[in-house]
Amino acid sequence: MDRPFLDLAPCGPLRGSLRVPGDKSVTHRGLMLLALAQGEGRLFYPLKAGDTLSTAQAMQALGAEVLEEGPHFRVRGQGLRLREPEDVVDCGNAGTLMRLLLGILSGQEGLFAVLTGDASLRRRPMGRVVEPLRAMGASIDGREGGKKAPLAVRGGGLKGVSYTLPVPSAQVKSALLLAGLFAEGVTEVVEPVPTRDHTERLFRHFGLPLEAEGPRVRTRRAEPFPARDLTVPGDFSSAAFFLVAALLTPGSEVTVEGVGLNTTRTGLLKVLREMGADLEWQVVEGEAGEPVGWIRARYSPLKGVSVDPGLIPLMVDEVPVLAAAAAWAEGETYIPNLSELRVKESDRVAAIAHNLRALGVGVEEGPDWLR
Repeated sequence: MDRPFLDLAPCGPLRGSLRVPGDKSVTHRGLMLLALAQGEGRLFYPLKAGDTLSTAQAMQALGAEVLEEGPHFRVRGQGLRLREPEDVVDCGNAGTLMRLLLGILSGQEGLFAVLTGDASLRRRPMGRVVEPLRAMGASIDGREGGKKAPLAVRGGGLKGVSYTLPVPSAQVKSALLLAGLFAEGVTEVVEPVPTRDHTERLFRHFGLPLEAEGPRVRTRRAEPFPARDLTVPGDFSSAAFFLVAALLTPGSEVTVEGVGLNTTRTGLLKVLREMGADLEWQVVEGEAGEPVGWIRARYSPLKGVSVDPGLIPLMVDEVPVLAAAAAWAEGETYIPNLSELRVKESDRVAAIAHNLRALGVGVEEGPDWLR
């Protein structure tokens, strides 16, 4: 059977405004925290896609009531206490779901659960979450000594620790903070460089204990907390493709409205400006502590740059579209610090290099860099 393909032709200028679907990171976290809240809350304009629907189904399996109402979710939580699932919890392809859920389930006294996923997720590294959770007292086992799913969790008995992330990871940070809501004492996470802070913002939205001081974030055992409605901002990662398309197409001007402008997510904007991009953006409102606004991109001749390694954690999901922009830029672009992209649902570094070469672009690929 022939493989399906798209026959693409060059287009004229891109002009107009649009809105993108809801932010995936906020949708995952919003569903989980509403499932832990007491009472009913609504999640407005979430992303409804495979990964986030896996989160909705997982929280239902753990006792929360999750209903779809048009474009929204209505969630009734159980007040910090989840129900032991009757079957294995399937996380699909959602690494965020599996890692954050490990933190939550580790704190559920006496609860037993097994987490699995599709073939891709079962190959992804989970040891980076399991090891610090075990240091808190979590009982977790699985393939390769708990480094790969399926993973079995027996909840309870957690004690707070101070943990310095060896590699920047918002997922590991979030898993430990969520576990800290059920732990004795203070749980502290120290970040070598900033990563996305959606979890911390949602903790504040729901009134959960949180202290942030420089690179240190702390939480402690939570009391039952009431549900609150939450509006999900537009996903910056989705917006990035439309913005770069406008930058590369002569005569274009595109505005993305209602998009999240959290500075721990928008490192791409800084890099594109360094490349010569004509970009404007403005925060016009806030939702659950998340800045929301608009971004406007106009066609711009771009030049190659050497990307600051410290910006990569603030744009980890935008590296593929940055590479596309670099392919059109004059000169060489160097993108370092890409080790995390090797262990996503696919090896994104290899995939970027392969596809750009197929289009005739000169690409060098190193262990954790592209040029």
